[in-house]
Amino acid sequence: MVDVKDFASEHKPTWCPGCGDYGILNSVKAALASLNIAPHQVLIVSGIGCGSKLPDYMHVNGYMTLHGRTLPIATGIKLANHGLHVLVVHGDGDGYGIGMGHFMHTIRRNVDIVDLVQDNKIYGLTKGQYSPTSDKGIVTSTSPEGALERAVNPLAYALAAGATFVARGFSLDIKHLAQLIARAIQHHGYALVDILQPCVTFNKINTYDWYRQRVYKVDEEPGYDPTNKALAWEKVQEWGERIPIGVIYQVPGVPTYEDQVPELAAGPLVAQPLDGRLHDYEALKEEFM
Repeated sequence: MVDVKDFASEHKPTWCPGCGDYGILNSVKAALASLNIAPHQVLIVSGIGCGSKLPDYMHVNGYMTLHGRTLPIATGIKLANHGLHVLVVHGDGDGYGIGMGHFMHTIRRNVDIVDLVQDNKIYGLTKGQYSPTSDKGIVTSTSPEGALERAVNPLAYALAAGATFVARGFSLDIKHLAQLIARAIQHHGYALVDILQPCVTFNKINTYDWYRQRVYKVDEEPGYDPTNKALAWEKVQEWGERIPIGVIYQVPGVPTYEDQVPELAAGPLVAQPLDGRLHDYEALKEEFM
């Protein structure tokens, strides 16, 4: 059996004391252990940002890439070895800013990856600029008179783009978040988990107390059905006095991108024999070189 301790790394986190990333790190470990997934069966792709250091702090396969480029890299990895559990860990600036185009296209392809977005509604690593999910009017180092743009609603974007799994977690509720991540891993297809993650250094508005007073679990709402897209659309519009967390929407049985690639029907590419392909390659050389 896999234990949480199996994911322990010799590297200690350098996050600010109280950062929400600690809760996310512990939740990812707990989710993998609960599903009995061994470290060698996992690959975590991250970008640039405070939370993108997470692969350093876990004993798993890791790949740190460029700012905003996590999802295409994760897609390539999944196609090369779709036997791996591929998780993406990045921030709201990485995922919903420079990475927004990749976000939308990965959703419509329905690649079987788990997309964990550490949504602290600020740029933490670069010292507190407002991010795509920062609320309109927020005062930061780059918006001294208040941000002019309206905030991105990532759950609504995902739902509109056709995501087959849309969820939101809260980094303080580690047990609930671990369960969400486990459900996302078990889902066959692209799975978004937007994680409310307070930045204790630069975001003095969306604090732990601020969220504690507002978050509620959708699965505790009488009659809520996460397969009902109309109900899900109503839930993703809620923000302010009440903020839903949990699995907002999930539709099973939709073919993934990998399911539709003929070359993958025989199993992961890394496990397929090369003999025939090498022979074909030699013939091509003779013909074209």
